[in-house]
Amino acid sequence: MGLTIGVDIGGTKIAAGVVDEEGSILETVKVPTPSTPEGVVDAIVEAVRQVSTGHQIEAVGIGAAGYVDDKRATVLFAPNINWRHEALKDKVEQRVELPVVVENDANAAAWGEYRFGAGQGHSDVICITLGTGLGGGIIIGNKLRRGRFGVAAEFGHIRVVPDGLLCGCGSQGCWEQYASGRALVRYARQRAHATPENAEVLLGLGDGTPDGIEGRHVSAAARQGDKVAIDSFRELARWAGAGLADLASLFDPSAFIVGGGVSDEGELVLDPIRKSFRRWLIGGEWRPHAQVLAAQLGGKAGLVGAADLARQG
Repeated sequence: MGLTIGVDIGGTKIAAGVVDEEGSILETVKVPTPSTPEGVVDAIVEAVRQVSTGHQIEAVGIGAAGYVDDKRATVLFAPNINWRHEALKDKVEQRVELPVVVENDANAAAWGEYRFGAGQGHSDVICITLGTGLGGGIIIGNKLRRGRFGVAAEFGHIRVVPDGLLCGCGSQGCWEQYASGRALVRYARQRAHATPENAEVLLGLGDGTPDGIEGRHVSAAARQGDKVAIDSFRELARWAGAGLADLASLFDPSAFIVGGGVSDEGELVLDPIRKSFRRWLIGGEWRPHAQVLAAQLGGKAGLVGAADLARQG
């Protein structure tokens, strides 16, 4: 199969791109994300029509945040768009007159990294995305593993602390409450409140108060050597690495790929994640260690992965 289109649905924009068999994006278009479920469908169709002009397109892949059914057709639950059993495949397919595949956005990003990014050369890969929350994807034996009902790899909602912090999903102690962008900001605010003398750079980047600290401030301050910012990254990394050790016991991959906005800080966060992973890996002294790699495709992973999954059929 030749050219396909990948669609990545974001909170503020919908990106669509024409992708070739080597994972290269030939053309892209972005449209604002509407506020209604019906409007989102209209925007997807419009983006596909715009970007397909002048190209011979054979299929469309859509990455959507939420639970996608095992037939890769219906979005069972998407909290940010308020989709409930949304027949997205049929609605888009009828209007663009092309085959459509719908996939969870984290699965699509994982597939993109496996095929064209950091996962090349590996047959067994676990991907996690450390963004506002924590998502992931499973590739075992060169296949994307979605589970019987299509909703596997919701790693962020593994409970790591019984009766722990309340999560947006309604549960308590979920992994993403301790290893995510939100967690990083919480750690920084708490530490800045307790020891403001160690957070001079960090506080200076915001409004001077702990509550004014944002994620971008923590990153910038850590790069300038701010102790509170660096310690906050280390705390996040401690939880992330411990979680990877648990996933290694389940899946035994050859590589973990860490993506998402938090991972943009490179070795500042990846090195302590690796150390924590080795610290908590059962039998770590005697068994092979999976590599912990930085994602390579950045924000385009989901679009490229969705397009390639559409190509796979």
